[in-house]
Amino acid sequence: MRIRLTIGMLALVAVALLTVAVAGCKKKVDPLPATGAVAGWQKSGETRVFAAKDLWQYIDGDAEQYVAAGVVTTSTADYKYNNALEAVVDVHTMKDEAGAHRILTSGQAPDGKAAQVGDESIQYAQSLSFRKGAVLVRIVAYQAGADTPQALKSLALAIADKL
Repeated sequence: MRIRLTIGMLALVAVALLTVAVAGCKKKVDPLPATGAVAGWQKSGETRVFAAKDLWQYIDGDAEQYVAAGVVTTSTADYKYNNALEAVVDVHTMKDEAGAHRILTSGQAPDGKAAQVGDESIQYAQSLSFRKGAVLVRIVAYQAGADTPQALKSLALAIADKL
């Protein structure tokens, strides 16, 4: 009787571990759209990914505030809109929503406007930042034009849909 109970318990533990392993194997979706996924936008390079400990290699001098806020990884890629406007997209995956909120709201200027993207957002003439859950996205254009704010918003909405 004792052997059956031990084997039964082992089988139960094995099933439980298998269930946890399968549940943890969700496929991660790359939130950075490929060329042509958003009208007018072309990805102009590979996605670069930085772990928290290596973030200084990408944003030297400012990485500490992201690490203190709980950044886990940062993915970044360059884009072009209609072969004219150049922009960079940074996707910061944080440990929690509070860290993403803290970075989003730090240093906001009075000329920023809500962009209705994600859970909260702020848009300026050449940038749009938003938070969706524990993910913070920053899109910064290198040039300004009449269609820059709308172009940035179209890219932001596509990214938000993938998160």
